[in-house]
Amino acid sequence: MTRPRFNRILLKLSGEALMGQGQFGIDPEAVAGLAGEIAAAKAQGHELCLVVGGGNIFRGMAAAAKGFDRATADYMGMLATVMNALALQNALEKLGVDTRVLSAIPMASVSEPYIRRRALRHLEKGRIVLFAAGTGNPFFTTDTAAALRAAEMSCDALFKGTSVDGIYTADPKKVADAKRYETVSFGKVLSDDLKVMDAAAVALCRDNNIPIVVFNIRQSGNLAEVLAGRGTATVVQNGESAS
Repeated sequence: MTRPRFNRILLKLSGEALMGQGQFGIDPEAVAGLAGEIAAAKAQGHELCLVVGGGNIFRGMAAAAKGFDRATADYMGMLATVMNALALQNALEKLGVDTRVLSAIPMASVSEPYIRRRALRHLEKGRIVLFAAGTGNPFFTTDTAAALRAAEMSCDALFKGTSVDGIYTADPKKVADAKRYETVSFGKVLSDDLKVMDAAAVALCRDNNIPIVVFNIRQSGNLAEVLAGRGTATVVQNGESAS
């Protein structure tokens, strides 16, 4: 299947993608590898912005389940995403890619504050924009932040980088005969609880007609391939589902 060429995209990465083979924290080699993938996609002429999670450092919902106040835990998770964004910025700029970190929680010493028109201007100037600190509010995931920023930036698609090459009828790591969807509707993702992103994020993309492209970010060169319409991925979009 030939997918359309998306010009402006938001790339959502989990914090775990920065861990490499570790169990915690930031692995410089893993970050450098991701930066290379992103730089290659940028070299194709795409306008890129990113949202990265913080689960490699601190996961708010997990901490809340162990007794932390949920709002406090979520704010701590947002700070973790700022650390990840700075790590990616450092790796990208080592490759000569002009990058800006915009944080939803103002911290002038390390990043710019998130201002929509400023972010749009950075994209127009060819810079990669890293959105940090989620939405700036507790009780929202970085998936929802990614969908929100994709809508605000008028992105053509939201690319969700995962450890599998798309969306399956069941967990392919547990069910051997699980089948991958080439395309699937937003309605089916929500009704079947396919665990692509949280429901708020999926609904926000649906309402703003922003396709979600799920692909394997861990496979070398795959981001550029999927952007060119050649790689393996699942596209979530409005309309009927197709297997």
